[in-house]
Amino acid sequence: MIDRYSREEIKNIWDLEEKFRYYLKVEIAVTQAYARLGLFPMEAVRKIKEKACFTLERIDEIEREVKHDVIAFLTNINESVGEDLAKYIHVGLTSSDVIDTAFALQIKDSSKIILRELDDLIAILREKAFEYKDTICIGRSHGIHAEIITFGFKLLNWLDALNRAKASFEFALNEISVGQVSGPVGTYSNLPVDVEDLACAELGLKPAKISTQIISRDRHAKFMSALAMLASLIEQFATEIRHLQKTEVREVEEGFAREQKGSSAMPHKKNPILSENLCGLARVVRGNMQVAYENINLWHERDISHSSAERIIFPDSLILVDFMVSRFKNVVKNLVVHEENMLKNTNLYGGIVFSQKVLLKLIEKGYTREDAYRIVQKHALEALNGGDFRKGLVSENLFTEDELEQCFNPEDYLKNMECIYARF
Repeated sequence: MIDRYSREEIKNIWDLEEKFRYYLKVEIAVTQAYARLGLFPMEAVRKIKEKACFTLERIDEIEREVKHDVIAFLTNINESVGEDLAKYIHVGLTSSDVIDTAFALQIKDSSKIILRELDDLIAILREKAFEYKDTICIGRSHGIHAEIITFGFKLLNWLDALNRAKASFEFALNEISVGQVSGPVGTYSNLPVDVEDLACAELGLKPAKISTQIISRDRHAKFMSALAMLASLIEQFATEIRHLQKTEVREVEEGFAREQKGSSAMPHKKNPILSENLCGLARVVRGNMQVAYENINLWHERDISHSSAERIIFPDSLILVDFMVSRFKNVVKNLVVHEENMLKNTNLYGGIVFSQKVLLKLIEKGYTREDAYRIVQKHALEALNGGDFRKGLVSENLFTEDELEQCFNPEDYLKNMECIYARF
């Protein structure tokens, strides 16, 4: 229910009727800016705020004739306020002033919801990272056992990456939170520059330093890149969960409800379906990022080839990323951690993951690195083929029992964990 609620919030922001409400908000802010400069009567602004309204049915009816959605919107607004007040609306503006400024407001309001969910995820991930700070598990490289880490250490890496992604997202959001009230081709030919400053301040946006007839789409591409980064990191974490939930690994599992069923044919199945779902959605967001980059390339001071694509990729991506953050938050919150399996997997094949400790101990005892490596690798590979690494070393009479205990002590791998955690 939590992720559904936040998705509905963002969905409502991109609802067609809500889009026109954002348009009206921009138009009123501009009219008010004129009044503050003494160019329009303040009483006219008050009446416009009181009377201005629209209906989707009437806008659609007008648009069927004029073939222009902003003109249809303005015509409907003018009808609602009357001729005496209509003359104070949309003065000196072009359609993109309204569209792009309202678009920035929609993105900004949607992003507030994502940031709220992201903060919740970061808090839960931090809590889990400290909860499993001392839970021994195996670190893997190339998918192969490497050396000992803790499960908390793994989660701490996720936390660090998410903090960076959040910072990038906030930077990109700041870059895209700009408005424009600059008229055709952006030269303020029919309105004072101060109108833009005052209107944007009223709307909580920065005025673009310069615009053509639109706000430059490199800003939007950067923002979509930040969304794609968030989605890609969640995919990375979800992929790790999928690997760790494999039957032969079974170190973690997604939460599984009492009445849940994993397969229509195989009752034993507990599948990482939420994580798989997240991996698929990340591909969609990255695909939308590509479209945002294509939208940078527009003709001269403006064309509208970007507009049709943006009507799809921005609401879709914002809703998807919010859903992904919220869903992954619940995955982490309900994650089942099998600490005993983590320990068992660490000790597979007689503890071959302690091979470097053994190697270094042999060098310390006077062996050359080449000879020591040959001895250790021989017993490690034999262990992988059904032997036992530690027993093989014992058979060579290379170490005392105390020396072997020292080599096979998992706590020795964690001696600097406190230093790492202190950074967080």
